[in-house]
Amino acid sequence: MNNSGHNKKMVAPIIVTVCVVIYYILYTTLLIHVLPGFLGVIFGIIPIILSGVMIYVCIQRLDEIGRGEEDDLSKY
Repeated sequence: MNNSGHNKKMVAPIIVTVCVVIYYILYTTLLIHVLPGFLGVIFGIIPIILSGVMIYVCIQRLDEIGRGEEDDLSKY
């Protein structure tokens, strides 16, 4: 398959990752402003960690698509 086919398959994971990370950022901002002091920071750390994990998984998925492993479930 040509390179443009791989590029088209990379769009969806990137869009989903960007949307989820933006949601987590907005959610964290809301938590920090609504909950009092230290409690807001503690509950705000969880979405920040999840954002990092989401970005890491997206990078792994893009590597799989780049290597031609579009259907990674067929291995199982």
